[in-house]
Amino acid sequence: MENKNIKLIIFAFLISLIFVGIMLIKGYQSNSGIMYASTIFLTTFMTSRILGSFFYNPKSEIDLNYNPSVTFVIPCKNEENEIYRTIQRCFEVDYPKDKMEVIAINDGSTDNTWGEMVKAKSDFGNIKIINWKENRGKRYGMKYGYENAKGEIIIQLDSDSYADPKTFRHIIMPFKDGKISGVTGHSLPANKNDNFLTKAQYAYYFMSFRALKASESLFDMCFCLSGCFSSYRKKDVVPLMKELCNETFFGNKCTFGDDRSLSSYLLRDGYKTTYAPEAIGYTIVPDTWRTFIKQQNRWKKSFFIDAMKISKFINKTDLFVAWTYFFPLVLFTFLTPIIAVISLIIIPIFYHTIPIFYIAGIMLISSLCYLHYQVYSQEKKYGKYMFIWSLMNMTILSYVMWYAMYDLFLNKNYGWSTR
Repeated sequence: MENKNIKLIIFAFLISLIFVGIMLIKGYQSNSGIMYASTIFLTTFMTSRILGSFFYNPKSEIDLNYNPSVTFVIPCKNEENEIYRTIQRCFEVDYPKDKMEVIAINDGSTDNTWGEMVKAKSDFGNIKIINWKENRGKRYGMKYGYENAKGEIIIQLDSDSYADPKTFRHIIMPFKDGKISGVTGHSLPANKNDNFLTKAQYAYYFMSFRALKASESLFDMCFCLSGCFSSYRKKDVVPLMKELCNETFFGNKCTFGDDRSLSSYLLRDGYKTTYAPEAIGYTIVPDTWRTFIKQQNRWKKSFFIDAMKISKFINKTDLFVAWTYFFPLVLFTFLTPIIAVISLIIIPIFYHTIPIFYIAGIMLISSLCYLHYQVYSQEKKYGKYMFIWSLMNMTILSYVMWYAMYDLFLNKNYGWSTR
């Protein structure tokens, strides 16, 4: 890391300490306990995650002599506009073609997805296409692909996602460590310049991967290997496929959150998962508020269900990670909307007080995100959207968790519900 970046990190760390110190003093003097304690907790937790990621040093140097066989598995439904290009891009990656195969599953599409698959098979080499007349669900598509894969390493792609050809090998290299069973790449929006919303998501994706997954990977415990672009050691995941397909929550069958579930199963069984920041993948993100909120609702439900599963074993797996990271993360997720309502609505209206320290805490976190982005990203112009995303999260997205709980327990909505 360059000396300039090291100085920026030290500066950010000192500013964070000063802020937390002021908060502690102010909270002690004002004797307004719970609100200040909550604000300190939220700020300190997010600050620690961001700063911790600066110390993640991934071991993914390219070794051209390490070429395990790989299988790309692509389940899809109604992706006639994307599936051909997705398959084509698999064969464009910088990897020995005799070590590659593609398995694409048409999961009951009602458009011309199957026709595009047939065309891809005639144009490319080692590809197996499967046509299911009725929709079975993504998990069953994964199960078929994983169990029938010839490769030692399985590459999981969404049907609208693809790997950057030049950086593909970086998602393979961590498997040289026999203890690693799953790796997630660094996914970014392919349609980032469509509009304001996609630009904001670009900032979010960068932060969620390069900061949050990096901090998790300090302990080889990446809690969610993204479905956009991840890889698995076949012998470790195939035994989990039946459980994945039969997963239920309060008696209801789970159809979403397959990436989180599979990641948590690996961690539960003692395997290690990690993040390869140099392995770049691209995906199509929602470009309308309607589809975006639906996606966020599904992600929040998936997070909650997965948190319940992980809480049952995380203490035995790693006590330190459990109480310094995982449980605080769950608490942070549920506290954020509550603290936001109290700070931004109740206190100003009923107590006629401006929530200066709460807003300052949000700005500190946003500034650290911006600094982190400037250190690691090559496309500097999207850094300003870190502040916009923080505002969106504070005013809109954090409250989606409440609706997600309503959707789960009262509506009993366990469907995909994105489109």
